Parts: sequence; structure tokens; C-alpha cells
Amino acid sequence: MRQPTRNLSDKFFLILKGMAMGTANKVPGVSGGVVAYVAGFYEEFIYSFQKLNLKAVKLLLAGRIRSFSYYINGRFLALLLLGELISYFTISVGFDILIAHYPITVWAAFFGMILGSIYYLARSYEQWNATNLSFLAIGAIIGIGTSLLDPATENPNLLFVFFCGMISISGMTLPGLSGSYLLILLGNYVLLMVDSVNSFLNAVVLSLQGDLSWWHDPEQMNLLLILAVFIAGSITGLISFSHLLGWTFKHYRSQTNATIIGFITGSLGVVWPWKREVFKTNEQGIMLIDNNGDHIIENYQRYWPPLDSLNTWVAIVFVAVGFLIVYLIDHNGNKANPA
Repeated sequence: MRQPTRNLSDKFFLILKGMAMGTANKVPGVSGGVVAYVAGFYEEFIYSFQKLNLKAVKLLLAGRIRSFSYYINGRFLALLLLGELISYFTISVGFDILIAHYPITVWAAFFGMILGSIYYLARSYEQWNATNLSFLAIGAIIGIGTSLLDPATENPNLLFVFFCGMISISGMTLPGLSGSYLLILLGNYVLLMVDSVNSFLNAVVLSLQGDLSWWHDPEQMNLLLILAVFIAGSITGLISFSHLLGWTFKHYRSQTNATIIGFITGSLGVVWPWKREVFKTNEQGIMLIDNNGDHIIENYQRYWPPLDSLNTWVAIVFVAVGFLIVYLIDHNGNKANPA
């Protein structure tokens, strides 16, 4: 695959798309891969991660940094990563506040974005036949099925943590499947995305203050080990999924695209705006809290909204806003990557 030439405007929009991916990846039920797919750079995204192979390692170890960067399409990945980092410290912070106070409105916007993605992807897909429709159905069934599953209990076993890392990265590589939501289903979202991350940040803060007492804290060291294994699993999954998807695109392009559209369609059940949080409780029925003092979400209970409520119609407006956002992303993606 030839690496495209990008001007300053293209690079700026790529950073914005990275910010959108970062925000989407943080939401349980939304996949950052959807942004890449709709915006028209998904195959380049997968291609770049395919290049993280033995040859790339040899170039890096030999100190050939420029050759290594070119080989893995480093400028493209760096701009996306920059966008995700900016999102983490800006948009994601604001998003946490918004979803805490206006959950239905935020979910409605994401629901509209998924609807818009399905519409534009289905419209541009020109190979509908019985076989590809069956792949679409399979993808949709898998997506809907995940939204109906009950979460498992927390499991700190390191082999299972490694497996969680491999599965969770699918939210970045496979549009329509949310890595965060899959971690909730696997029962390890709090352990891997809250407790272990907080432990790492705490260790960094203490170290900067010259306090290395965390080295002698068995619980903290165990959480850091869990985080390291999770990251190793994520890297393994990222490279493995990228190679698998690259192979399927090469040999079964139309079927792969149909399945991805099915995945995205199935994710509508996960991002349905009108739902109540179901919190995790102990045997006595007392709601459990994480290290931040927040209640632990176990699942969601969906319901049909009352049509005589102003809040319902405000949410419907935000569904339309979400749809419009995807239209703008799709329009820019088609200009930047014409067929």
C-alpha cells in the first residue's frame, strides 16, 4: 500500500480524527475504529500496524530510526496518537463531566453518530448480494448479542488479563465492537482501566516526590504487574488483529466490509440512549465503589422513552446532531481519500 502525501490541512484533520478516536474509545459501547472506518483511513490504519513486525524491530535495533518510521508509516501513526493524547487531556475530561450530568443527551449524540455511520457505509457499499447480506447479519447478531450478555465476575488471573488485553484492543481495530464494553462483559473493566491505572499514576507521583515506598507495597506491585500484562496483551492483540484484518481485506474484501457494517449495526443496542445504570453490589446488596469513590457499573437496563417528555425530544435532536457530525466526517474523508 502506497503511503499518501498529506499537506498541512490533511495533517490537521488527521489530528482531529485522532481526537475523535480517543474520545470514542473511552466510551463503553463506542468503537474508535468506527471513526477510522467512516473517515476513510481505516485500511491505512490497519496497514500501518501490520508493519509492526520483525523487520521493524531489526530497523529499530539497528538505530535506523528514519527507515523505521517510514516503514511503519510513522508520521500517520504519530499524528493519530497526538490527537488521541490531546483528546485524553481535553475532550475526554469534559466528556466525563457531560456524561455524569447529561448521560441521555451524550448517548443520544453517539447513537446518532452510529446511525449516520450505518447509513453512509451502506450507501457507499456497492456489492450487496445474498452472501454479503449473510455476513452483514452475522456481524449484527454478534454486535447485538454482546449487548445482551451479563458481565462476568472480576478475574485477576494473569493469563486472563493478557486475554482481556487482546480482546479489548478490538475496539480500536474492529469497528462496531467496543473494547471498553467488552472489558465490562469480561468483568475486568474496573481492575484494568481504573484500579491498575490509578496504581501506576500513584507510583509516578510518589517517585517524582522521591518516595519509593510503593516498591514495598505488595498490592500496588501486583496491580502494576497486572497493568503490564494487560498492555502486553493489548500490543499482541493489536498486531495480531491488524494482520488478520489485512489478510481478510486482501482476500475477502466485500465480505469483510459487510461484516464490519453488521458489527456497527449491532452496536446500536449498546449505545441506546435511554438506559439506567445497574451498579455492582455485594452479597448484602450494598453498592460497591472503586478507588475513586465511584459506584461500579455492572450493566445497563434499557427502556423506551416517554414521547411526552421535553427531555426525550432534546435527546432526539442530539441524535440528529450526531448524524450530522458523521456526515461532516464522511464528507471530509471522501475529499481526502477519493475512490
